[in-house]
Amino acid sequence: MSAPLTIAFLSSNLDFSYLLPAFQAQFPQAQLRLGQDLGPLEDIDAAVCWCPPEGLLARLPRLRLIQSVGAGIDHITADPALPDRPVCRIIDPDMGQGMTAYVCWAVIQQQRHMGAYLRSAAARRWEEQPVQPPRQHRVGIAGLGTLGLACAQALLAIGYSVRGWSRTHKHDAKHDAKPDLPAGLQAFHGAAGLADFLAGCDTLVCLLPLTDDTRGILNRELFRQLPRGAHLINVGRGDHLVEADLLEALAEGRLGAATLDALSQEPLPPQHPFWADPRILITPHIATRTAPAVIARQTADNLARIDAGRASEVAVDLQRGY
Repeated sequence: MSAPLTIAFLSSNLDFSYLLPAFQAQFPQAQLRLGQDLGPLEDIDAAVCWCPPEGLLARLPRLRLIQSVGAGIDHITADPALPDRPVCRIIDPDMGQGMTAYVCWAVIQQQRHMGAYLRSAAARRWEEQPVQPPRQHRVGIAGLGTLGLACAQALLAIGYSVRGWSRTHKHDAKHDAKPDLPAGLQAFHGAAGLADFLAGCDTLVCLLPLTDDTRGILNRELFRQLPRGAHLINVGRGDHLVEADLLEALAEGRLGAATLDALSQEPLPPQHPFWADPRILITPHIATRTAPAVIARQTADNLARIDAGRASEVAVDLQRGY
């Protein structure tokens, strides 16, 4: 008789108990292990992960699948002892809607001075702020993957002037037979196009994947290329941002505000200087969230493909990082 399937939930900073009902429904015969006591490590077939403890995956000899609970896998590949096993990410059709809603909110709340209105309301003061038409506000999206394109389309529909930057060339919807850019989006690409892109960003949205090339990209040099007083929105990864450079740029007025949903250290400690800066708005990595049933179903599908010898269909290209 074959051993029962065993799935472990591994995270250094998240409580994965919210996933258990969906996995119990998807894998009724499986053993699910959560918390400090994982039982015999040699029994674990699949690891469902977000920032797994360093070195732990290498200690699972029967491991067949390393499953991220998000679209990114950098929190897994950061482990220097990562074993040679298929690493899979979540592909969630609803993730674009959640991210789009968050990014539109983040752009609007700053561009329309909603923070000032909330302070006025709390003080029972009727105070107007300048009203600027959306078409006069330029939003730049760094990262034109599925999520970036969804956000660009929504912001264009609202009326904002939108431009995008990607590491490689994207097709133009007007001139390409297979368009993948929304009409009205001004596209830039590569190192040669970055400065021109940044020069026209009143708000900069970071939706880049985290790779060796993009780690620390939100830094002093980049901030100096933005229009003075620009708003930074980071919904990519915390390690995209050089935190000291952000504080410096805000103090000098090069940046006017920052909305951060992804931080290098999560949860952000109470003593962190970001909390004390009124120009920084922190949200606890909630820009978008995949439903537990979707994670459980894709874990099952990925295991089935791996067991059928088709790991390449679902595994991430670790050289590219996404």
